[in-house]
Amino acid sequence: MKLIKQLFCIVGIFAFNSSGFSQKLTKYVDPFLGTGGHGHVYPGATIPFGMVQLSPDNGEEGWDWCSGYHYSSNTIAGFSHLHLSGTGIGDWCDISLLPLTDTSLVRQEKIKIPFSHKQESAKPGYYSVKLSNDVNCELTTSKRTGFHRYIFPNKEGWIRFDMGFQINWDKTTEGELRLLNDSTLIGYRYSTGWAKGQKVYFAARFNKAVQAIVFINDSINKGNIAIGKKVKAALKFITDSALEVRVAISTVNTDKAMLELNQSNGDRFDITAKKADALWEAELQKIKINTNDQNFATKFYSSLYRTCMAPVVSSDADGAYQTHNNLQKKFTKGKEKYTVFSQWDVFRALNPLFTITQTNRLPDMINSMLQLYEDNGLLPVWDLSTWEANTMTGYHSIPIIADAILKNIKGFDYNKAYEAMKKSAFQKQRGTPAYIQYGYVPQDKHGWSVTMTLEYAFDDWCIAQVAKKLNKTADYDLFMKRAASYQQLFDSSTGFMRAKDSKGKFIEPFDPLLSEHGFDGQYIEGTAWQHSFFVPHDVEGLAKLYGGKEQLVKKLDDLFAASSELHGENTSADVSGLIGQYAHGNEPSHHIVYMYTALGHPEKTAKWIKVVTDSMYKTGPDGLTGNDDCGQMSAWYIWSSLGMYPMNPSSGQYVFGFPLIQNATIQLPNKKQLHISIKNSNQQNGKQPFIKAIFLNNQRISANYLTHQQILAGGNLVYELN
Repeated sequence: MKLIKQLFCIVGIFAFNSSGFSQKLTKYVDPFLGTGGHGHVYPGATIPFGMVQLSPDNGEEGWDWCSGYHYSSNTIAGFSHLHLSGTGIGDWCDISLLPLTDTSLVRQEKIKIPFSHKQESAKPGYYSVKLSNDVNCELTTSKRTGFHRYIFPNKEGWIRFDMGFQINWDKTTEGELRLLNDSTLIGYRYSTGWAKGQKVYFAARFNKAVQAIVFINDSINKGNIAIGKKVKAALKFITDSALEVRVAISTVNTDKAMLELNQSNGDRFDITAKKADALWEAELQKIKINTNDQNFATKFYSSLYRTCMAPVVSSDADGAYQTHNNLQKKFTKGKEKYTVFSQWDVFRALNPLFTITQTNRLPDMINSMLQLYEDNGLLPVWDLSTWEANTMTGYHSIPIIADAILKNIKGFDYNKAYEAMKKSAFQKQRGTPAYIQYGYVPQDKHGWSVTMTLEYAFDDWCIAQVAKKLNKTADYDLFMKRAASYQQLFDSSTGFMRAKDSKGKFIEPFDPLLSEHGFDGQYIEGTAWQHSFFVPHDVEGLAKLYGGKEQLVKKLDDLFAASSELHGENTSADVSGLIGQYAHGNEPSHHIVYMYTALGHPEKTAKWIKVVTDSMYKTGPDGLTGNDDCGQMSAWYIWSSLGMYPMNPSSGQYVFGFPLIQNATIQLPNKKQLHISIKNSNQQNGKQPFIKAIFLNNQRISANYLTHQQILAGGNLVYELN
């Protein structure tokens, strides 16, 4: 009864949309959008930022199965409880279950059961499919527990638990399964892969008694216990009615998983699914838009849904967690520790969005970064299961934390955060010592030298702004000097940022279309075209290098007009969504369109936003042109739909672009609202309209951006189009 009351309370807060009618927004979310192409997202059940992501795995290997699932497949090898959304490296897929009608294939390493997409469906917090063995499968979740419901065609059925299931880089190192009684199974899976030292523990309870158990493969079997690298167990049940399974997980031990499981005693599948739906509805109601165009509404709300997929909770209910090197610790009481920090991707648009939509969670996320600093010695670059994967360039926890400090987000220690930021800026790895010594990263000292130099310069600008806020004048001067390091690599003869050696000479030969996918390239996941414009903190300074704003505008024009071919023997698959050499399928290009507005040409920004959104964001499985990267691709679409974007993601400024919405209402964290509407002028000659003037609360905005403080003040924002 208490849970039902909570549901009504959540539903009761939902407001009216702009048309004046109460409207359910989860119906516009398509969890399959991006499961094809190179989107790398999963379609299964989770709640916002939940610890459990319960989703089907096809049993296939390869880059496009980084989430375990790709829409091109027609088999399912299990439903596992941990998944990554939109990443470029496959991992997790821990604690896999598969319903079987007999044991004829039970000893195979992978059992791939065919299915049809016609018998598959999903919505926020819920997934279902009917397999070719006629088992109807339904999945939903709470924060730390996965709920399964299986309806079998016969009066007897089996569930196989597979601790050895793995994809791509991931590999099981040890597993255990232990039947405690006729309705409870516990166990764990240890693995190594992208992240080392991963440990996931579980406790499962069935609504029916286990009739028999069969341990499989390399199991060292003693009674009702089995241990092995690929340990599996098949459990037999009487299935004359629905079989329900609850699986709670922990990163600490099976006792903690059991505590979580016991907390959900009495929770039934349908109530859990309704609660998950209500949690998602509350998230989507934070930004209400016109929904008369259903395709646009589907793209918008599916994007907003994807912005709540990472990071994810990784601590138990009491704050307990275990590190990759087996240290058991407790996070701050009453708070939640997070993992999956894809910082190179999300600092650009996702985390600035969080300063509006996730201000209650953001302090815990930042404190999680600071806890990783304490545990690992540095702020996270790419944290997965407390393991520092050190994937990609820059030290981009810094702009995320700086943005929060500069926007006065409370709930974490600014001085400790600043200490951690400086530690990253003076680390003894990742090309940083050479960057400090030479004023840029020389290519003969470290690969990816151009990207590293540009990104370190931006990160240092962020540190400088925090130093200024904290009255650290000497540090401000130091980091502002480092923020100008990008100038060292500009080649005025070509108009590109180019690699230099430690003697100060440009590396020859030079080909702006060269893409080198590997650690020795000059630009990470891209070409000189995509990376040369990454100076979001000093667009005016960049323009001076080109000889003025109009010369930089001309170079941007050349970017979109350039050939889309890539040169090299090992080009990067991440360079996708090409318009000329603008590559929207990867993050380095995401701010570039908005540079036009900053340089005084909003009409060019409007033109290319329309081209990008029309061609790169579609409905259906192939709706994303590149990896969603933990929500960054989706966050770009949310900002752009609203007519603005954090071009410099730590400046607190949102540069105007071109609105895709007709009207929108943003629920602000201070209980105020920002209403956005469009005023159209007469259009002539079929030209692409652009923003001619902006009015906030009837006052014309003279700048080409809106500040965070102006947004928080709420009121009415009107875009007047030409």
